[in-house]
Amino acid sequence: MEDESSRIPKENHGASEGGTVEENSSCSYLDLTSYQLHDLDGIELPPSLFELDLTANRLCTLDPRIALLRELKKLYLRQNLFDDAGIEPISRWDSISALEELVLRDNRLKKIPDVSIFKSLLVFDVSFNEISSLNGLSKITNTLKELYVSKNEVTKMEELDHFHDLQILELGSNRLRVIENLQNLAHLQELWLGRNRIRTVNLCGLRCIKKISLQSNRLTSMLGFQDCVSLEELYLSHNGISKMEGLSTLANLRVLDVSSNKLTTIDDIEHLTRLEDLWLNDNQIASLEGIDVAVAGSSKKLTTIYLERNQCATSSNYSAILRSIFPNLQQIDSDIFF
Repeated sequence: MEDESSRIPKENHGASEGGTVEENSSCSYLDLTSYQLHDLDGIELPPSLFELDLTANRLCTLDPRIALLRELKKLYLRQNLFDDAGIEPISRWDSISALEELVLRDNRLKKIPDVSIFKSLLVFDVSFNEISSLNGLSKITNTLKELYVSKNEVTKMEELDHFHDLQILELGSNRLRVIENLQNLAHLQELWLGRNRIRTVNLCGLRCIKKISLQSNRLTSMLGFQDCVSLEELYLSHNGISKMEGLSTLANLRVLDVSSNKLTTIDDIEHLTRLEDLWLNDNQIASLEGIDVAVAGSSKKLTTIYLERNQCATSSNYSAILRSIFPNLQQIDSDIFF
């Protein structure tokens, strides 16, 4: 299913396969992706630039000419060699304070950089660095809608309270043990916390949230999602959950992934009417008996079901039984049909 650590905001908008520099007719977009540049010497930076993509180079210092690009709204510095000192000058660049997207993914940062100067920032990405603390987030504007801090070394969810308009929060692949400080994120749509060390669910009543991932944590219970009534996708694979519970209120749920847990039965989803994908593979479900009742509400809606590597999937007529119960199935395990 979903792997939140590979999810990134859109940032490569059409550089050709050979890495050709592209500018549109008004010189508003410059793509220098994958040039392996050590600096920008000899490269013209038109003053009308709206978007500058420097992904996959060898840059470790910021070209001061970027500070003069008053029209700049999107700056992508992903996959370079920037450390904290190399990024620091950006905190003083008033001329580009209208920046809306800043991507520093996959560099060498050890702390959240000071980007308080950007009062209109919407997207901020510092994933795949060496950041150990979220200290510094409190200085970032409350206009932020998307925050990505996956694959770092963060141990505590903090300094999030003021992000009232935040829609996507990505903190997967860190060292978090507790879900906390989400109570003010009333507009949060997506929460990605996979590959951490979380044992219990505490979502502070996030009633607008639509996607949650807690894959590869240390959960033993599914309780805690009851108030997330807008939830559409829930990913809980690779935990230690032994019972399906706390799901009956999730009337909008379309995707449920509880694969690679310790389940022996299918429970608490019989009244859900919108389930399309149900992942139950790699559990301890012994029999298909009663599955028609367990998934009754979504019997005509279900299009994908995974049950492989359960005892119930070893019978010779396993696939035929499932197709007779769920008439609109398009996929059983890895077998796709129409």
